[in-house]
Amino acid sequence: VAEMGERGARAVGVDPDERMISLARERWPRADFRVADAYGLPFVDGALRGYRADKVYHVLDDPARAITEAWRVLGPGGRIVLVGQDWDTFAIDADDAALTRTIVQARADMVTAPRIVRRLRQLLLDAGFADVTVEARTAVSTDAAIVPVLADMAGKAQSVGAISEAEADAWVAEQRERGRSGRLFFALPMFVTAATRP
Repeated sequence: VAEMGERGARAVGVDPDERMISLARERWPRADFRVADAYGLPFVDGALRGYRADKVYHVLDDPARAITEAWRVLGPGGRIVLVGQDWDTFAIDADDAALTRTIVQARADMVTAPRIVRRLRQLLLDAGFADVTVEARTAVSTDAAIVPVLADMAGKAQSVGAISEAEADAWVAEQRERGRSGRLFFALPMFVTAATRP
């Protein structure tokens, strides 16, 4: 919201968590932030020229309903942009490829809609949107700073019984060593799905 405001857009930030809205208001007191969720946006029909959801749809239990709500608040010619990752497509270099796949899949399965980016194009078409495009941008990290994220993934996979504590410990130790020695590789494809309301 702050970045878009700096570019001259009148942007409104929406989040269902009052704490997040409070924090945003503290950081950017002149910006407009409101408590609401993706199913009940605080705008009248056709009020918006643009709608952006950044890493939101994978936590929704009814993405189609959220897209219907986006359609409602967008005016004709309005653009929708949905940014998110496919939780099954994390690429991590590790000695044990099978264990790494198990960790990635177990972590993905803990997300409400881990593979929603694969369906967004279809959902937008079903809702009546036009000019639907999908692009991928991949963030690559070779820095040890990503090790806590990898450790969290392994911890979550262990917490659901997908891997043992020993497997988690060994895998994280390997990733720490890779980070320390400059041999770490983590890639995260992000998908940008956009469309226009006719």
